[in-house]
Amino acid sequence: MDTMIGRTKEIGLVSKYMKSGKAEFVALYGRRRVGKTFLVTSCFKNKFDFDVTGIIGGRKEEELEAFYVALKRYGYQGKKPKKWMEVFEALRTLLEARMKQRKGKRCVVFFDELPCFDTPKSGFVHALDYFWNSWASRQSSFFLVVCGSATSWIVRNIIDNHGGLHGRITHELHLRPFSLKETELFLKKQKSKWKRISVLQAYMILGGIPYYLSMLDVSQSLTENIDRLFFSEDAELRKEYARLYESLFVHSERYMDVIKVLSNSKKGLTRKEIAEKLSIANNGHLSNLLEDLINCDFIRRYDVAGVRVKSNGSIYQLMDFFSFFYLDFVEGRRRKDPHYWSKILNTPAQNTWYGLAYERVCLSHIPQILKVLHLDSVLTECYSWRSKNSEDGAQIDIIIDRADDMINICEVKYSREKYSLTKSEYAKMLNRVETFSLETNTRKGVHVALITTFGIVENKYSDIAQNVVNLNDMFV
Repeated sequence: MDTMIGRTKEIGLVSKYMKSGKAEFVALYGRRRVGKTFLVTSCFKNKFDFDVTGIIGGRKEEELEAFYVALKRYGYQGKKPKKWMEVFEALRTLLEARMKQRKGKRCVVFFDELPCFDTPKSGFVHALDYFWNSWASRQSSFFLVVCGSATSWIVRNIIDNHGGLHGRITHELHLRPFSLKETELFLKKQKSKWKRISVLQAYMILGGIPYYLSMLDVSQSLTENIDRLFFSEDAELRKEYARLYESLFVHSERYMDVIKVLSNSKKGLTRKEIAEKLSIANNGHLSNLLEDLINCDFIRRYDVAGVRVKSNGSIYQLMDFFSFFYLDFVEGRRRKDPHYWSKILNTPAQNTWYGLAYERVCLSHIPQILKVLHLDSVLTECYSWRSKNSEDGAQIDIIIDRADDMINICEVKYSREKYSLTKSEYAKMLNRVETFSLETNTRKGVHVALITTFGIVENKYSDIAQNVVNLNDMFV
C-alpha cells in the first residue's frame, strides 16, 4: 500500500466494505489507463481466493479457456466447463472448499476486464446473475470486485442492470483521474524536480492518467517528452487515441465523432447542436452516447445560469485533456516533425491552447478553488453562463452561486508570469459582470475572483478582483 499515490478515499471505502460482515459486490469503473487494476491489486496485495482477467477481443471459447486456466491455477481439478453456468458452478465448488479452510475470513474474488467475458449470445451475465443470487450473496464472507475498461458496459450491465442483478451491486466506485496534487506526487516519486508550471502543462496534455504520466522521463524537459511521446518517428502515444476509444466502446467511431465535434467548440454544445453537426437523430441513442462519455470522464454536462433545464438545453463540453491535445495538435498532421512541440514553444497558437486547457483544469479543481476562497463550508452551486442578448456574446466559465446571497464570477487567465490587467480587459470584465447581473436579474452581490497561474500585477485595474487564486492554490 506504501506504493499507492493518492486514492485515499477509494482505499478507505474498500477497507470499510471489507469490515461490513456481509456479502459484498463492488463494481469499480473508470476510463482506460486510470489505474483500476492497480488499485485493486494494491488494496489486496495480490492475495485473492480467486482472480481472473478477460481477454480483450477474445472469442467465447477463448474467454472460457481463460477462466478454466484460472480455476486450475487455484486448485480446481474437475472437468473443463463448456458453458458459463458450468463455469460458475465450478467456481462455487472451488470457493466452498477454500471457505472451509479460511474459517470465516473474507473470501476475495476479483474479475478483471469483466466485459470481455460477455461475448455475443454467451449467456455470461445471466450465469453471473444466478451465481450471485443463488449462492454468493448468501455467504457473509464473500467479497466480489469486478472492473473493466469498458465503462459503459459495467454501468449498463452491472450497476444499472434491470434483470437479475438489478439492485444487487452493494457498492460502486468511480475511479477518476489524478488531481494536480496527486500528479505532482506521482512525478516526485519518479524523482522529478519539475516546477509546478511544468507539472501543470503535463497535466493539460496528459490529464491525471497514471499510465501516461509513467511514460514521462523526468530527466528530460517536458517539451522533450512531448516531442518523444507524440511527434517522434515511433511516438508511443501517437496511436493511443484510437486504442483508447476502441477499448472502451463498441462502435467506437460514433463516440469519436461526438468527441471531434465537441473539440471544435471549446465552450460546448447542446444535444440538439451535436445532433445537427453530426446529421444524426436527437434521440435516445445520442443520449446513451453522451451518458457513456460522461461516465468515462471524457465530457461534462452543465446547465447554463444555474437553472435546471431539460437535457436538450444542457451544455456538453469536452473535458478529457489527452483527447483535447491529440485532436488539436496530433491528428491529421501529415508532415512528421520530431521536434514539432519544441518549435512552437511560446507561440501564440501554443499559449492560446494552454489558456483554454487551463480553464478545464480549473473546472476540474472546483473543490480546491472553493477552499482557497473559504467557501468549502458554504452551500454552493457552480455553473457556467453565456449571454443570450449581448452582441459580443459575453460568457463566464465559472460562477459560484452561494447560499449566503453572494455570487463569485471567476475569470481564468493563463500566463507564464504574473498577469497584468489591461484597460481593455478591465472593460470586458466590467461588461460581463453588468450583462450577467442584468440578464439573470440577480439580487445577490457579485464579486470577481481572478484565477491565474502566478497571481496578478497590482495596477489601477487590478482592484476589480476581490479575490485572486493562483496555481499553487490548486495543488491542495
